[in-house]
This record gives sequence, structure tokens and C-alpha cells, in this order.
Amino acid sequence: LAFSNDLKSFKRIGRITQIDADNRDVILFPEKINGKYVRLERPMEYCGNGYECDGPSIWLNYSDDITNWDDSNLKLLLKPYGNSWRSKKLGGSTPPLKTEKGWLVLYHAVGNDNNYRVGAMLLDLNDPSHIISNPDSFIMEPEFEYETTGFYNGCVFPTGNVIVENTLYVYYGSGDKYCCLATCELDEIIDFLK
Repeated sequence: LAFSNDLKSFKRIGRITQIDADNRDVILFPEKINGKYVRLERPMEYCGNGYECDGPSIWLNYSDDITNWDDSNLKLLLKPYGNSWRSKKLGGSTPPLKTEKGWLVLYHAVGNDNNYRVGAMLLDLNDPSHIISNPDSFIMEPEFEYETTGFYNGCVFPTGNVIVENTLYVYYGSGDKYCCLATCELDEIIDFLK
């Protein structure tokens, strides 16, 4: 975690995850919700026996001060299921975007074919543990040669997003080799989610 007033010089605060934990896909919500900082995360040790999920899943966590995250606040948000494009593992991908209809969250998922695809869901603005919509269909999959071949074949992995006017821009890696950009109208993806 680092802070900056000018985006040129930074003050390093420290890690926001435990040093000894294998916690991937840690993504902060862009604002506090009900007075708390909120993040998506994927603690690898929180799956299997004794947990509510068999594979790597997306969890929510809450903090009062952004530096102390208590595992007792963890809530399971979304887990792999079925025999589909998201049956093996899931993880957050991009910062949630606030829309009039809810938090727009893009996530990556891996199925039995080992391809990385992109899903989208809407979370409640005041209670992000409540999923408003999570369609059965993905919104992106590897289809072009630069996505199907590379250091990892069959991979589209979003890493950044922004809404400009009514256009959603999604920056993503393809084949673990290239940086790409996909766009769509925000209304189009909200309609898909509804």
C-alpha cells in the first residue's frame, strides 16, 4: 500500500496482505462502504475441507483502517461450480466500478478446458456480499490467435477497467504475452447483467 498526492512521489505504507499467505487477486473497492474499506481476495488456503468451497474462490473482506484485515471478516462471495467455464477456479480481476445499478465486477474463471474466461456480476451498492446478478454466460473468452497462443494458451485476463462517458474500457492480458483493450457500451453490459 502506498499513498501519493501527485502520482509522482509515493509514501510506502506496507503490505495489505499477510506476508506468509498465498492471497491472490486482492482488489480494493474504490470507496468505503458503510464506513469500511472493502476488498475482493482469493486466499488459497481457504478452500477444501472445512470451507464452503472446493476450489479457489472470490471472498470479500472488510477493514476499518485499510491496513488491518481480520480473516474473521471474510465472506465467501463466489465459488467455482458445475461443469462449466468456471468449474475449477475463480478470482477477481479489476477494481469494482460503481454504476447506478450496482457495483460492476469483472472476474476471471477457469473451467475443465483450462481456458481463462471473463465473467461479470453486479453487487449491491450498500452490501457487496449480495450478488444482484451473475449470468451463466461469460463476456469474453480466448478466440483470436493472440489469445489462444502465447506463454499461456487460451487466456484472457482483465487487469484494469474504466468507464468513460457510456463506454466500458477493459484492459486485459492475452496468452500471458500481450496487453489488449476491449470496449462495449456500459448500457449493453448492464442489460446483459439484468
